[in-house]
Amino acid sequence: MQRKGPLYILPWRCTFGCEFNCTHCMSAKEPSAPDEIDTVAAKKLVDQAYEFGATFFGITGGEALLRKDLFEIIGYARKIGMNASIITDGRLLDDKAFDAIVRNEVKVSVSIDGGEATNDAIRGKGAYAASVKTIEHLSREKLLNCLVYTLANVSESLTNVNEKDFVDILSLAEQFGARWVIYHGMIPYGNNAANRKARPSATQYEWAWNKLYDLRGVYKGKPDINVYYPSFARVAKQRGIADWDNWFNHFFLGRCFFGKFMSIAENGDAIPCSYNDAYRFGNVKTQSIQSIWDNMQNSEFFAKARDKSNLKGKCGICEYKEICGGCRTSALYLTGDILGPDPQCVYIPKILREQN
Repeated sequence: MQRKGPLYILPWRCTFGCEFNCTHCMSAKEPSAPDEIDTVAAKKLVDQAYEFGATFFGITGGEALLRKDLFEIIGYARKIGMNASIITDGRLLDDKAFDAIVRNEVKVSVSIDGGEATNDAIRGKGAYAASVKTIEHLSREKLLNCLVYTLANVSESLTNVNEKDFVDILSLAEQFGARWVIYHGMIPYGNNAANRKARPSATQYEWAWNKLYDLRGVYKGKPDINVYYPSFARVAKQRGIADWDNWFNHFFLGRCFFGKFMSIAENGDAIPCSYNDAYRFGNVKTQSIQSIWDNMQNSEFFAKARDKSNLKGKCGICEYKEICGGCRTSALYLTGDILGPDPQCVYIPKILREQN
């Protein structure tokens, strides 16, 4: 489908709450926020997203299925002509919810972080079985979109940053016809100490990006592998990926869009990245999405953040900064500076290597 407005998809984090205790998630065991927008306001948000020109209304969490009015809102979006998508790990997907997904032709991405032992260590006992059951049912209805895998360490001895777990999920995707497996870097978008311990090292990320690049050649697009982290672009460029311009501009999900994108938080606030709550700039209860977007585009702060000549540290002198530039949210939470270097990248820029 063709994009009609500035954003093809407008994500809405419908709740920050989640009953589960996933190792890597800032929403782990968090209650729903008391100021979440209600059903009436959510439908107005759908209207605004449609008027803004978004093709998809993308619903995330927390755990989206915790919202009792979720399918009333999705049904409304479908009625006015929008497509809808949700992301879930499937543990709350009962028969009633599944019927509503089928009825509304909702595209669903399933979060799953490795084979059974690893996934359950990260997400809790029984999570893998629930996700696989969900994947099977969605596949039958041709509503399975992507599998989403977040890189994380459970302990010093247990991690899903390994080839076996990567391949286990690729094999699931291949078996059930998922479009992509999306491998997410773990973006530390809060100050929760326990959550931060799950963050892989920069060395682990470098190994992972190179291994996933290799696996692209094994699976040859069935499924395709996408990576949600900017430094994968540098690895792909170094490794000589074919048809670079098309891959980078029309496929790769990992470009940092801070200041070029927005999501809507559960209370209606606009945020510049689905993983960055530090900056909030307008609320859909009092402003239109279009006016919030226009204000962001004209903001001196966001203009400075978009301009990669303002990057500091090794990101600022890296020869790959125009295609990478690091994750701005990782830089913010790990260095305290939105323009700082991304500590989750191990690469040493050429100019620094030459000095040594």
